[in-house]
Amino acid sequence: MKKIKNGTIKKALKFIGKYKYLLFLAVLFAAVSASLMLYVPILVGSAIDFIVAKDNVDFESIFAILLKVGVIVGSAALLQWLMNTVNNRITYHVVRDIRNEAFKKIEKLPLKYIDSHSYGDIVSRVIADVDTFADGLLMGFTNLFTGVVTILGTLVFMLTIDVKITLVVVLLTPVSMLVAKFITSRTYSMFTKQSETRGEQTAFIDEMIGNQKVVSAFAHEDENLEKFDDINNRLEKYSLKATFYSSLTNPGTRFVNGLVYAGVALTGAFSAIGAAPAITVGGLVSFLSYANQYAKPFNEISGIITELNNALACADRVFELIEQTPEIPDTENAAVLKDVKGDITLKEVKFSYSPDQRLIENLNLNAKSGMRVAIVGPTGCGKTTLINLLMRFYDVTGGSVSVDENDIRNVTRKSLRKNFGMVLQETWLDEGTVRDNIAFGNPDATLDEVVAAAKAAHAHSFIKRLPNGYDTVIGEDGGNLSQGQKQLLCIARVMLCLPPMLILDEATSSIDTRTEQRIQKAFAKMMNGRTSFIVAHRLSTIRETDVILVMKNGNIIEQGNHDELLKNGGFYAELYNSQFAV
Repeated sequence: MKKIKNGTIKKALKFIGKYKYLLFLAVLFAAVSASLMLYVPILVGSAIDFIVAKDNVDFESIFAILLKVGVIVGSAALLQWLMNTVNNRITYHVVRDIRNEAFKKIEKLPLKYIDSHSYGDIVSRVIADVDTFADGLLMGFTNLFTGVVTILGTLVFMLTIDVKITLVVVLLTPVSMLVAKFITSRTYSMFTKQSETRGEQTAFIDEMIGNQKVVSAFAHEDENLEKFDDINNRLEKYSLKATFYSSLTNPGTRFVNGLVYAGVALTGAFSAIGAAPAITVGGLVSFLSYANQYAKPFNEISGIITELNNALACADRVFELIEQTPEIPDTENAAVLKDVKGDITLKEVKFSYSPDQRLIENLNLNAKSGMRVAIVGPTGCGKTTLINLLMRFYDVTGGSVSVDENDIRNVTRKSLRKNFGMVLQETWLDEGTVRDNIAFGNPDATLDEVVAAAKAAHAHSFIKRLPNGYDTVIGEDGGNLSQGQKQLLCIARVMLCLPPMLILDEATSSIDTRTEQRIQKAFAKMMNGRTSFIVAHRLSTIRETDVILVMKNGNIIEQGNHDELLKNGGFYAELYNSQFAV
């Protein structure tokens, strides 16, 4: 745990170090402000000594002292305000940098990491955990700068008043730090569990909101409430324990410092009323004030520690994300695919998502330019996995995938994916206008080109019925558009780009039969001269393809066109005929 803390602090300091000039200003303002406030007890002590020494109170002299005190306090307050302003700027610049770094890493992470972690947990790390870290960082800055100067300054002033009593303060006050360390060393694990459970809660809420229709359709509300209550109760338990144990620090340190203060007051009082006073009454008052100021930063640490432990636990989760191994970068000599014909070869391909679970073994395929290749098979046979390998969302664990005799591991991912057009069963639309969503893969496209693509995808008619046509702003993931309309926009997006290779993974699954027939004709025209891979469950949609690959358990068990496979009476014929079984 200690190792994790130190490592996390070092990583945080790396981000903070970018703003060393602002840090210098903050330290300067804190030093000057704290130094000015150190003169107040001396002035107050002088006024008391002046009053005690005189039979008649000189109000003019006292007023002059009070005026000095007012000017000092006002100046210190102004400097404190400036310091807090700089602290805020440092904190939120650091938060911005951490979030930028985290988001950049998410963009570079392999899909394996994204697929193996809930979206809500990742969002919680980037949003909630970074915010908690910011709160702890801000409190730490504010108290650290003034605290260090206050401790050093009060120590100097106390030594000038009485060395012996100063030694009593110096030796006893750090005991409060030992008390704080003893308690807080047992709270870090609770804050870590609290942060992890908060991420689990965010993930569950995100999942339930995104799938509320399914939850309602299957009347699963009560079960979800029970699961949410379980997560919530665990979060409550960890939060209460973390806060309770860390809250013991403040009373413990205050109790120790109270004893120190009482001891100093008693010792100083005897020194002031003795036959040969070693300290004046005003000096004792000043000393007590300094002793209190000296102990104050130690007391504040108890409050900071609660926030810092929580902040460090959250920061550790954020830095864990930032330090994840990114996607294997393109090789230094990676080629850029140009003038792609679309010859695709899979040779002895092996792949599995988990080492202990086989999926694809010794897969061979040779798709010539312009071929229309259909991929069919039962659920889990590896159809979508094959698509992931073609797009290099995952790298093969054995064998090779080549485009125009170029191993795709030796070409840039950007150029590879730019030469593929992809329409998935799961649609994705960005918040923006309909035009922007269609032009997502070709931002420089003109309006006429966008409209032509929409017409080819049979999306033009419903787009014109929208309030502002192609300039209608749709919300995240399509807003109120139907699933079929969203899919038509995704098809139009590919129609606009017209790359040399196409992947259609259940591209018409959410479209009515009549529109599907029209789109199939548009697809047939679009696929002319382009290497196309079509994943389909409705086998009637792939009868015109050049070759059909029948997959089972990660292997191609049959290969041929529709008529040939039906004639063979094998697994494909069984799948095809099952569609018409009564």
